[in-house]
Amino acid sequence: MTDTGGETDAALVKRALSGDDTAFAHLMGRHKQWAYRFVRRYVGNADDAYDVLQDTFFSAWLALARYQTARPFDIWLRRIALNKCRDRARREAVRRVFARLSSDEAQEIDLPDTAAGPESSAATGQELEHLERSLSALPRSLKEPLLLTALEGLSHQEAAEVLGLNAKAVEMRIYRARERLNAVRATRARR
Repeated sequence: MTDTGGETDAALVKRALSGDDTAFAHLMGRHKQWAYRFVRRYVGNADDAYDVLQDTFFSAWLALARYQTARPFDIWLRRIALNKCRDRARREAVRRVFARLSSDEAQEIDLPDTAAGPESSAATGQELEHLERSLSALPRSLKEPLLLTALEGLSHQEAAEVLGLNAKAVEMRIYRARERLNAVRATRARR
């Protein structure tokens, strides 16, 4: 196997397109940590996140020939991951509608599994659970810019490229998302 540690993403893409499967495997290895974190935060469930991540990398493999090497690979891959998260959310919404229609009893809104990891204390786990539920309750237009910038560390411009917006729109949506999260926190504190 060739050492690919110093190669750029664009060089690895070119090698993968020429038939070198190890080059694509290295790309996946290079980007899987942040991609999993992003998807996990979006979907709110570890098992679902693995499924979405697998779909993301499979779609990236299929679309690799359309990647423009002048653009950052991680931005291109984030766009694919975001689209896969959106697809999953749409499928889940349809499933919930059909479940309600087929059920005689009223069903509660399905919130994602937000169990905290074993390393978290009980208080931190509860705070994390509230945060994940609050994030899940945000409309997609507010949740996505917030996840990309505040939790994934992208600049407003990078998030704008992923979302197909301008940087000012991303900034405004982040502001609105934070306002909503603060309102939820204030309501919870009053209880």
